[in-house]
Amino acid sequence: MKTVRIAAAQTPEFRNDIDQALACLNDFSAQAETEGASLLCFPEAFLQGYLLDEAIARRVALNLSSPEFAAMLQRFPKTGPTIVVGMIEAADGRLFNTALVISQGALVGRYRKVHLLPGEKIFDAGRDQAVFEADGLRFGINICYDTNFPEAARRIADLGASLIVCPTNNMMPRPKAEIFRDVHNAVRGERCRETGLWLISSDVTGERDGRIAWGPTAVLSPEGRVAAQLPLEKPGLPVFDMPVVGPPVSD
Repeated sequence: MKTVRIAAAQTPEFRNDIDQALACLNDFSAQAETEGASLLCFPEAFLQGYLLDEAIARRVALNLSSPEFAAMLQRFPKTGPTIVVGMIEAADGRLFNTALVISQGALVGRYRKVHLLPGEKIFDAGRDQAVFEADGLRFGINICYDTNFPEAARRIADLGASLIVCPTNNMMPRPKAEIFRDVHNAVRGERCRETGLWLISSDVTGERDGRIAWGPTAVLSPEGRVAAQLPLEKPGLPVFDMPVVGPPVSD
């Protein structure tokens, strides 16, 4: 059976520091390329940080048609795995919590978070779901809170994907983090069992202003079991050989 090596970065949190975020992204991408990974996921809103102050978010948001974004894209690796990475997107005066799909330094597509938390009022909700491909592996994207909604995973399954890629940011006040420490994988496992899909998640780690992020950064099987996971609180890059059923997708 064909397998595709997938990976997810558990990273420090970068806030309003695209230069440091891109340096981290390139380091992890180089490691993933050395490991033979075809797909690499980074956390939610990774490039600018998970920013919920509208004035700050608007200052750092990027329009995908802008010269600034084109210049930033030139700093992405030109070899190695297809990258899924979170960012704050500006379009038509609105803000979106977006995940980009980038391959060989070129923008392949995007997914805008559909299900928004009450604290994410600065963002507009996305409307569309797409399926992407890396080395014959078809995948769709759910961003963090999206995985609480069965229909979000079902849309990916209905489009013929076999993997949910899940950028997340769970930097929470410590008491809340304690409560949710084991909940994230449990909820995501339900989506896997309902759809028969694999899932890979990427999260930040570290502490800030009374908040802590433990992840998890993990791979879940279609049975909802943890197939691979990084230790909580430690940056790193788990890689996993995921089975792919059926022939590779061709253009």
